[in-house]
Amino acid sequence: MKNTLLLVAWMAVLTWVLIVVASLLRARAWTGTGLQVAFGNRDTLPEPGALAGRAERTTRNTLENFVLFAALALVAHAVQADAVAVARGATLFFWSRLAYVAVYYLGLAYVRTAIWLIGVVGLGMMVAAIVSR
Repeated sequence: MKNTLLLVAWMAVLTWVLIVVASLLRARAWTGTGLQVAFGNRDTLPEPGALAGRAERTTRNTLENFVLFAALALVAHAVQADAVAVARGATLFFWSRLAYVAVYYLGLAYVRTAIWLIGVVGLGMMVAAIVSR
């Protein structure tokens, strides 16, 4: 179960990085004005461009899926589900999320959905390991 919990920690890091990147892209923090917006209360955020919009949606989707992943990992740990089976699902989920982020940032819509489904399969594998114990 140690590997699965480590993946939960890495998902937390990934999620945090995505939040920061989306925020910086939306504020356009690489500009002088954008840096002031980023350090301020963000009352005057510019409309998101295409990449900033994808970054925000990627972050939101990652947060939503991370909640499910973390809950399943913790339940699997608590009920002492088959650690190898849970880790397989968790690993599939984690790597699919990394691919999902890259593909979503690139704007590859259908590929993005296919990769998201692979992550759902990983979550399903975790559920299967929990209910079959």
